Order: sequence, then C-alpha cells, then structure tokens
Amino acid sequence: MKQIKLKGKDIFNGTRLLGPGKVLILQEDGVVAGIVAESAAGDSVQELDGVLCPGFINTHCHLELSHMKGLIPEKTGLPSFLTQVMQSRNNNTGDYNAIIDQAEQAMWEAGISAIGDICNGTATLVKKQQGRMYYHSFVECMGVADAGANSRYQYSLDVLAVFREINSSRHQCSIVPHAPYSVSQTLFELLAGTPANTPVCIHNQETAAENELFQQKTGDFLNFYRQFGMDVSGFQPTGTNSLEAYLPYFSQNKILLVHNTFTTEQDVRFAQQQPLETWWCLCPQANLYIENRLPDIPLLRQLQCNITLGTDSLASNHSLSIWEEIKTIRQYFPEIPLAEILQWATFNGAKALGIQDTYGSFNTGSQPGVILINQESRRII
Repeated sequence: MKQIKLKGKDIFNGTRLLGPGKVLILQEDGVVAGIVAESAAGDSVQELDGVLCPGFINTHCHLELSHMKGLIPEKTGLPSFLTQVMQSRNNNTGDYNAIIDQAEQAMWEAGISAIGDICNGTATLVKKQQGRMYYHSFVECMGVADAGANSRYQYSLDVLAVFREINSSRHQCSIVPHAPYSVSQTLFELLAGTPANTPVCIHNQETAAENELFQQKTGDFLNFYRQFGMDVSGFQPTGTNSLEAYLPYFSQNKILLVHNTFTTEQDVRFAQQQPLETWWCLCPQANLYIENRLPDIPLLRQLQCNITLGTDSLASNHSLSIWEEIKTIRQYFPEIPLAEILQWATFNGAKALGIQDTYGSFNTGSQPGVILINQESRRII
C-alpha cells in the first residue's frame, strides 16, 4: 500500500512536541503507520512549513444554532443572552441544512476531526448520518418544574432514540442536563439514573447569577423565569455554589463541565473529591462574547484539572475554530506552553469523548486527521 510521508518544522503527537528531524508516515487512508527519524524515512517525503498536529477535538459545540450567527449582541450577560436565543432560535428563514453544511465545512477546513455536539432536537440528524466527521450528540434535557420532569425526560429520550439509529462508527450519543439553573431536582435524578449513558456534559457556572441562585435564590435568573412563565416555586437554594448541588447526582460517571467561567478553587476541590471522572471544557471566545470574562485557567492548571476545548455556538462566537480558541488563550495567558494547550485540543478532547484509540494522537493505528499549524491551522489529511 502506498504511504504518505510528511515532515514539518516539528511534530506534535498529541501530548508533546517531538522536535525537528522526524517524519510522520501514514497509510493512504490516513491511518498512522508510525513516526521515524528523517534518515530512516526513505524517499518521497513531503516537506511542509509548519507544525504537524492531529486533528482538533471540539468537545462543546451547538451546530444547530449556526443560523444565529451575528444575531445576538456581545457582552450582555448570560440571562439576557439566553432570553434572546429562546426568542430567536426558531426565526430562521434560510436553508437550515445548507447553513449547517457551511458550519461543518469551516470546522473541517480548520482541522477539527471530532465534535461533542449539543442537540435539542433532530436538526443536525441529516449531517450526522453522512458520517464525514465524528460526532458525539449530547441530547440536552431541561425543565425547571418538578411536575413536568417526566414529560421533559421522555421528550429527550425520544430525540435520543432517533440519534441512536444512526448506523455509523463515527457517532455516539447520550442524554444530558442543560445547566444547573434549568434542570429540576427530579429531572436531575432521572438523567443521572439513565443506564449506559456516558459521558454526560453540563453548562457549568457560566455566569455569577447561577451561583447566586443556588446560594440565596436571588438574582437575574428570577427575572428570566418570570419572563417565560417558569414555575420555580419548588426550587430551594442549597446555600452553596451550583456545582456542589448537582455534581453528586453523577457519581460513577464521566462528566464534561463546560465553561466554568465562575468556578472557584472550592468548587474544583469539591469535584475532585467526588467518585467520577471530571473534565473541564473551556470555550474562551464564547465567555468573552457573553460575559466578557474568562475562566480562572491558571487555577485549573494549578489543581491539575483535565482540560479540553470547545467553541460553543455561532450564536455566541464569531467562528467554530479551535485554533482561534487556542490563540485567545495564548493572548491572555502567554505563560502557558503551546504544547500543553495543543494537548487540551487533541488527546484530552479525544479521551473526554472516549475516542482516544482513533482520534487525538499520532499513535500507530490511529486515524486522527492531520493539520498543519503555522499562523493558522488547516487540514492537509
């Protein structure tokens, strides 16, 4: 079988930079055959101007909101942002499938190979049936009233069943809670009791109003509930931050905590004491777009958290590019080594989604896709 031999200025293998003088060898179908010294690579080596890297893993995306690009003003805060999403998400007048096609194509060209994608319905079903990229569909469930928990849960189970019918090795799915402020205690219990349902994910501490709600049952979310006629009379504040209130439901599972913009050291240490595998997904551009604030990334590093990267949606971001997220992190935290951030974007993301045997590294036998990084990132395989 013909081989593809690639040499860049360096090779990042998923966990570290290997240094110059190495050649990545692939089979024709993109499966990694190995990495060897240039002197042992033989002829027909393609020399490229940049760093070779496995395809990126976008662990948090809302592909179904791609039609909302540019519709919501920046820096309004999360409750206002959510209000506008709920009021506008069904106002699309364009070709929905074409918009989703364009968004996926942009991710593909920017080097993304696998996506953890939030779904509230089946809008992305056709795209995922095509099997071009790997998707884990996180079917999102929400409902603040305990009385409506069973019907809300059943609706999301029905959506989950549709996604489970996708017959592809490039697709998995699970049912997940939307956020602490949008899921009742009864619904949390139903979701946590769902069998064979991993990983789960949740929008975590994306705004200060979330912690305030759980601490005192005050703040901006009460106005949000009133505006949409939501009954939160049964909600009782726990006197803690939100994470302590819900995380114990998911013991023995794997959970992806997304955003973490207002997560504290106490929250992280509490999470680390729980009997579950915890991953912390950063979406810095969306955090700046909505709250004009970034998570305490130095704290997460100091406490040795498992970190991954996501893009959120085109309703809250200017692009669905992991490289742009990396550039933002490097702008605000230049002390973080590039290799460490690349690991968050590749191997860590793959491990969080449970696909590390195929994606996120150049380990022999994997098929992660290959991107070339110089000033930008672009797919070459």
